[in-house]
Amino acid sequence: MSAAAVGSRTGGCLCGSVRFTADLTTLAFGACHCEMCRRWTGSALLGITVPSRNVQWEGDAQIARFQSSDWAERAHCRTCGSALFYHVTADGPHAENLEMPIGLFDDANGLTLSNEIYIDHKPDSFAYTGDHSRHTRKETLAKFGISEEEDLA
Repeated sequence: MSAAAVGSRTGGCLCGSVRFTADLTTLAFGACHCEMCRRWTGSALLGITVPSRNVQWEGDAQIARFQSSDWAERAHCRTCGSALFYHVTADGPHAENLEMPIGLFDDANGLTLSNEIYIDHKPDSFAYTGDHSRHTRKETLAKFGISEEEDLA
């Protein structure tokens, strides 16, 4: 486990073809309500940021990657289709991390919702309660240094 890790968690896809051990550096996770995440996961992406160097994969030959935008890719299991991670491929500080769905973990207990992004794109049919930050599409794009024109590409 790396020095900054707060705990190690195991997990995997629905069929078990892909398994992993992740050394977490935080117990906080976020929700993304953008259209791509909703289509990819079937709802909001409830994802935790994990440095890619902190994830050890088993069955990585079963990991398929899809370049979903000019700056990011998404990965899934070739066998069952489970969403595995979102990864920023553009240069910058976010490129070293994976955003992993918390539903993949064998034990997701003890994790805390800390933020929601693309809150202005969230369907009105549900809402997460609690005291956490909420950011619009425009605010989220600014955080990642992406222009609104690039987001539509």
